[in-house]
Amino acid sequence: MSVLAAGTAILSSSIVRLPSAENFVCCERRKTTTTTGKRSASIVVATFGGGGQAHHHPHPDPPFRAAIAAASIRYQESLRPDPLFIDPFAGCFVSSVTSQKDEKEQCLAADLSYPCHYRLATKFIDDKITSTLSSSNELRQIVLLTDGMDTRPYRLRWPLASVIYDISPERVFKEASQQLEGAGAKISKSCMLIHIPQESSDLQTDLCKKGFNGSRPSLWILQGLPLVTLESLKHILSIFASLAMKGCIFVGELQDLLLDVEFGNMSRKKDLMESIFRRHGLQVDMVGYDEVARTLHLDPLSKDNGSILFIARQLRYSDAQMETWRAHFERLEDEADEEGFDEL
Repeated sequence: MSVLAAGTAILSSSIVRLPSAENFVCCERRKTTTTTGKRSASIVVATFGGGGQAHHHPHPDPPFRAAIAAASIRYQESLRPDPLFIDPFAGCFVSSVTSQKDEKEQCLAADLSYPCHYRLATKFIDDKITSTLSSSNELRQIVLLTDGMDTRPYRLRWPLASVIYDISPERVFKEASQQLEGAGAKISKSCMLIHIPQESSDLQTDLCKKGFNGSRPSLWILQGLPLVTLESLKHILSIFASLAMKGCIFVGELQDLLLDVEFGNMSRKKDLMESIFRRHGLQVDMVGYDEVARTLHLDPLSKDNGSILFIARQLRYSDAQMETWRAHFERLEDEADEEGFDEL
């Protein structure tokens, strides 16, 4: 089940009840596997009590519902005694649609495998961001393609003078920013967060207008951005291919339904992914969720959830790099012509 699809399923009911910091009472551990000497992949199912009145406020916007669903999983993960990651701000999104009800009501109705896949993906991407940044002294441009409620700009440590571009649905990002401000979330004073609406008619131009420099290293991350067609994915890859310097990394998670492949056909997925990314000058590797689980000493997940983890590398020069080379060669030609004229 994809993030967008699962989010819609979770939050499309007439009453939305998700845990918040204010009304959280207790947790139950729901293990997906028996103990095998490894930490078992599990999620926290929040239960809460109180006599509050339930509020009927499902959000009419599917991307918004999907973003809240993802935030609720990050919130639950943060409450676990041994979390894979901690998102101190996810609760401010969840509490905005939370109501109290009878004790021990399960607040997430989705398949338990969905949260497990999502939390593994989030941990994998967080770690890849951290390792990539630590291996480069020049990397200061980060492009996040998100659902609008991604808190990485606030919860991860960024190098001094980093510029983080968040491409996401404008309406979700604006409301999320208000919630984050109310929760006291702040970007490091040495860094800058710039939002580019996903709805922009020219994302590439807008990124450049906002200061993105294709002659400098950048790191691109995809998780949560609503992509509903294969063409929308190709458009994002085209932007990356044009703007990212040779050697830059693109890491993320996408829905395999975009590939229109039979569910569970990993060989076909791999072939299509390689073909699509190669056409845009990228080398791509798929990363299995079970592989991520093993590195974290977790039991393998029971089934495919309809998403793909990937790491891609830019093999071509960016447009800005090509322009720099073109200008350099033109200058050399002009200098050669001038020398020849002087000799005459």
